[in-house]
Amino acid sequence: MPAVQSFKSADSFQFEFHRRCGYLNDPHVRALAWLLLAPDLLDTYAPQWHGKIATMPVQMLEGLDVWLQNLDRQPDVLHSYLELQPFARLGRYAEKLMAFFLEGQDVLFAHGVQVRAGKNSTIGEFDFLLWINEKLIHWEFATKFYLLESSGAGDDADYFVGPNLADTLGAKMYKILDRQLLLSTHPAAQIHLPEPVDCAQALVKGWLFYPHNEPQHSPLFGTSVAHCRGFWCTFSETVNLRAERYIILPRLQWLAPAKLPAQQAMDKQALQRHLAEYFVDDTMPVLIALLEVNGDVATEVRRGFIVPDDWRTRAGQRVKLAHSST
Repeated sequence: MPAVQSFKSADSFQFEFHRRCGYLNDPHVRALAWLLLAPDLLDTYAPQWHGKIATMPVQMLEGLDVWLQNLDRQPDVLHSYLELQPFARLGRYAEKLMAFFLEGQDVLFAHGVQVRAGKNSTIGEFDFLLWINEKLIHWEFATKFYLLESSGAGDDADYFVGPNLADTLGAKMYKILDRQLLLSTHPAAQIHLPEPVDCAQALVKGWLFYPHNEPQHSPLFGTSVAHCRGFWCTFSETVNLRAERYIILPRLQWLAPAKLPAQQAMDKQALQRHLAEYFVDDTMPVLIALLEVNGDVATEVRRGFIVPDDWRTRAGQRVKLAHSST
């Protein structure tokens, strides 16, 4: 079994993930492996983040290959921890996975601590309070998926918009850096802290998606060079997709590259029929995986969001709104 290590290449992430973690079969263990090993979404040293971007300490990843293999063989302890509830939010699912790992590393002081000022006033929530090198550390944890709006030549984080157009990468990071990471300084937070927080940072994982069949974009200033990336295209442009098979990824399967029985995959005609029916009543983009089939197993080689044909126009309007409000 190959040694597991963090991944460096953005161009072949799925290949590297399958090569190094292909022995993992349990979907929740695979999702956890992705959280721990995928490149950070943001560049830790980019000046606009002001040193507030965390990265997983190398010492926590020592011996991880054996740990993941053993967990995959007996995943019941993870399933019990997750309670396998139908999580409404991918972010909560990811937080629970990360909490399982951090608790096992004996660094987790508290997780999901709500700070209130009175019965009906919630100030915020600590995602993770950790003991690292005998210091109390606050981590805000985010797992995000953003698409590069393509009508202009934008070079800042607000040109990456959420699939549902509700926010932008810039707006999300502003909220984290200028609000959520200041929570430990609020008077109402002090009862939850055994000592002052030494450092407050954001650990951000995720995927960024670029327009299909357009020239390869250089990484946005502030993003990690090796961040996980995919494509996006309109429903009409799906005729240009080329793969052996396809699968539509449910939201809680957005984290790790897909691995599934080959009989569960669909051909392009079936994919297009499903999408045509879906977009009659819904405008939320759909995340798909392009698959390679080997025997009775299909594995993801690329992934992308399929968006309604008018999404490009609406995304441009969302970017204009984001810039007009700053």
